[in-house]
Amino acid sequence: MALRADPKTMTLSLIIKWGGQEFPLSALSEEDTVMDLKHSLKSLTGVLPERQKLLGLKYKGKPADNNIKLGVLKLKPNTKIMMMGTREESLEDVLAPPPDNDDVVNDFDIEDEVVEVENREENLAKISRRVKDYKVETLNPPREGKKLLVLDVDYTLFAATSMKWIEAKMKELGVSTNANYKITFMLDSAAMITVHTPRRGLIDVKPLGVIWGKYTEFYSKKNTIMFDDIGRNFLMNPQNGLKIRPFMKAHLNRDKDTELLKLSQYLKEIAKLDDLSELNHKHWERYLSKKQGQ
Repeated sequence: MALRADPKTMTLSLIIKWGGQEFPLSALSEEDTVMDLKHSLKSLTGVLPERQKLLGLKYKGKPADNNIKLGVLKLKPNTKIMMMGTREESLEDVLAPPPDNDDVVNDFDIEDEVVEVENREENLAKISRRVKDYKVETLNPPREGKKLLVLDVDYTLFAATSMKWIEAKMKELGVSTNANYKITFMLDSAAMITVHTPRRGLIDVKPLGVIWGKYTEFYSKKNTIMFDDIGRNFLMNPQNGLKIRPFMKAHLNRDKDTELLKLSQYLKEIAKLDDLSELNHKHWERYLSKKQGQ
């Protein structure tokens, strides 16, 4: 899957000062937003976007909002920006549950947003830059001919924020050390991109194109499926997303929530197919019922 940025889009070169160090950035464009900058800084420094404060980055005399495009700020080449913010310090902080998040409840139907978002050149250019700059640690090598299952962590398996949190929780749950299966890689929020939607404004999404760009020999839209409890995360790859019911209040529901068990049967059925791209995962229960009734 080859992605190229619009040649008319100007690239930016910035220098971020943090913790007595300077971090040069040259992979951003005028179409990227302040939030895109923060995600890039998360990859470099480990400081989560919500913990970052960028001094001197102003728009109309006020601190620039996350949805402001960098081109509007008229930044000179190699502009130096001071960042304040700290990484998560302790394992206790990392393992503590994140605050309640209404995003799980306040999701929206993505169908009328897809055409506006999925093929926009600026969004494809962001994916291209993530493919280039985001570092993926391969835990176990991909296997030729095998399909790719991408699992959301928060409210699908558990709740998570940063890579440090994900790694700690996956180890605690025995996911990363289970003898019955092997995880190929794990991604954190720095692999996401922000997109502008006509009705909902600026939102973060999870583009599978980053994975396809990193593992072009193994994975594509034809052999990939992603489980996530938030439908808008599929905006850049709607055909490959399956919206799962959120796994919440585990202490009350863990004995009654069997959705993943049912979905495992669905995965066994569709694994027989050569091409998954024609499936409508919204009707997975109907598909499974039909197959099991044969």
